[in-house]
Amino acid sequence: MTERTDLVHVAGARPNFPKLAPVHRALANLDVSQKLVHTGQHFDEQMSGVFFRELELPEPDINLGAGGGSGIQQIARAMTELEYLLTELQPKWIVVYGDVNSTVASALVGARMGIPVAHVEAGLRSFDRRMPEEINRIVTDQICDQHFATSQDAVEHLLNEGVLEAGIHFVGNPMIDTLLRNHDRFDVSAIKRKFGLEEPYAVATLHRPSNVDSSDDARNIVGALHSVADVIEIVLPLHPRGRARLLGAGLDDHANVRVVDPLGYVDFMSLVRGSNVTITDSGGVQEETTIFGIPCLTLRENTERPVTISHGTNRLVSRESLGRAVGEVLAAVPQPRSVPPLWDGNAGSRIAVKLHQLL
Repeated sequence: MTERTDLVHVAGARPNFPKLAPVHRALANLDVSQKLVHTGQHFDEQMSGVFFRELELPEPDINLGAGGGSGIQQIARAMTELEYLLTELQPKWIVVYGDVNSTVASALVGARMGIPVAHVEAGLRSFDRRMPEEINRIVTDQICDQHFATSQDAVEHLLNEGVLEAGIHFVGNPMIDTLLRNHDRFDVSAIKRKFGLEEPYAVATLHRPSNVDSSDDARNIVGALHSVADVIEIVLPLHPRGRARLLGAGLDDHANVRVVDPLGYVDFMSLVRGSNVTITDSGGVQEETTIFGIPCLTLRENTERPVTISHGTNRLVSRESLGRAVGEVLAAVPQPRSVPPLWDGNAGSRIAVKLHQLL
């Protein structure tokens, strides 16, 4: 008979791992029996494997190999494999992270099997249901038992949606725990030597369906980035999603655009830390630049992380206004900023203490 497991963490994509690492570490210090399940949503070395080494995470106890295909296919495969696995393990709790396909798949299986589920990074809302991640967030929060929120606006969203206050915990941001823990490893000089960069330079990251999934969107994004490259060099670690379309639209035809493969956590954070401006459609990058104090221009109509605008350096921009916005950033005098509440490096410990109490 399999030994009973207290808690199963389920992760599957690159954004999950920096959130998971501090929680896993803090639970290990409390002697909680835990297993780490990787659904395989992101499965290549630079999108997954390197993160486990750099974040000092143990290798996953189980890898479900549910990557590839459409988002719906990923969810379906992950659910099927998780049902078999959780039937064997019979954990007391499942912990899910963020808003990726693995997150909603795990929450659905846990709810159907009667296993309590805790959601780390609960309550974030863009109010844009065209985003697959928004659907994942809403569904996950409605069926989870415990909700760990990174910001006060997330708490308010959960309450407005009818989540019981007793199941909501404002704990801060575990992704920032990872950033602060590794801060001294981010070597700007080394990353600039690696890519032969001079100052100033911009970093860009793009992978949202609204920006890269159609040829027209890809052409428009490339035009916007080229307008930026007219005034500043851009380094773009190119996500597999949309890579072919962006390159096909001529992304790397501009001499001032440097397309590179996806980077590991330490190299990417070093690159961002040394930049003069970061252009992104990623949620996590909005948070990380807030801590670094790096101006962040988010190529989206909305954000589920408004705290990065009110307390940080983030600003929403359109493709048409991107070039002008970069010029304004480069000409601006740095302004005082504040760090969002509880983004202090101790969120993982707060989450672990609560989970330990629940166990």
